[in-house]
Amino acid sequence: MSDPRILTVRPQPGEYAWTFGGVPPVARIAPGTVLDLFTEDCFGGRVRSEKDLVSEVCEFPFLNPQTGPFHIEGAEPGDTVAVHFVSIEPARDWAASTTVPLFGALTSTHTTASLQPPLPEAVWIWQLDRTRRTALFRAHDNDFEAELPMDPMHGTVGVAPANLEVRSALVPDAHGGNMDTPEMRAGVTCYLGVNVEGALLSLGDGHARQGEGETCGVAVECAMNTVVIVELLKGIATPWPRIESDTHIISTGSARPLEDAFRISQLDLVQWLVRDYGFSESDAYQFATQAVESPLANVCDTNYTCVAKLRKQWLPERETHRGVHARLRETAAALPR
Repeated sequence: MSDPRILTVRPQPGEYAWTFGGVPPVARIAPGTVLDLFTEDCFGGRVRSEKDLVSEVCEFPFLNPQTGPFHIEGAEPGDTVAVHFVSIEPARDWAASTTVPLFGALTSTHTTASLQPPLPEAVWIWQLDRTRRTALFRAHDNDFEAELPMDPMHGTVGVAPANLEVRSALVPDAHGGNMDTPEMRAGVTCYLGVNVEGALLSLGDGHARQGEGETCGVAVECAMNTVVIVELLKGIATPWPRIESDTHIISTGSARPLEDAFRISQLDLVQWLVRDYGFSESDAYQFATQAVESPLANVCDTNYTCVAKLRKQWLPERETHRGVHARLRETAAALPR
């Protein structure tokens, strides 16, 4: 096997994408390419201190800058792009989190309108210890401090949507996008159904860590140095983004209301069991009901995202997605460090 091609991309400030779809590719890549990427944080690097309020230093809708898109040679509708996350490492020793007026799960919003005034803006700067793998929280209103373990992830990864649509990088849907699931960490493979020629893959929105649900709407946001391997599975359709780790298969669903996002993720998991693991639909429905874990990803974005995950150790020994996760794990282990 020949060594994989490695493409390094460090975008300049004016070279990010703000949507999925509607943006020309920054590069054409062959399946099997390793992408060594820098991704900027969701604020475009503009929130750097507690004085930098989002409403003053950022311009809506220019949030969630994406690195890409990448045209994957040979990708056509009906195929699946596999994105294996080799490493996700914070690019700075600090990260930012905020409250934003009319945004988040515990405040009035544009879609949950009320006479209640918006929550005030505030900024928390988290110090990252990249050696010890910790993120330091400092309270504003007393002297409480706490070190939490870093768990770097990407809030946003996706391809161009179907039907000529262009979607904001703030929106999760069937194309992927701003799913904000902590499951999107190093070591996993994300499967995305191709909707347009070349797929047009982008990613961004790095989080040093995030709780399930992303309740206030903002994680511990930071720039990332990320390495991924991109593969193409011809003739395999993936209706909603899926994730495979060494221990779990994971389906996602994004919609409003929240119960519809839940239903989508659960249905996709059932259909995955039928397609690749030999279950009948009724057996899959029963088995998943008793075995599934259902963490929330986000309950704040334009669409909410739910996750349905199932332990591989409880499943028949069958190959899923042509065994690409295991192969990409081997490729990742052989890459120079």
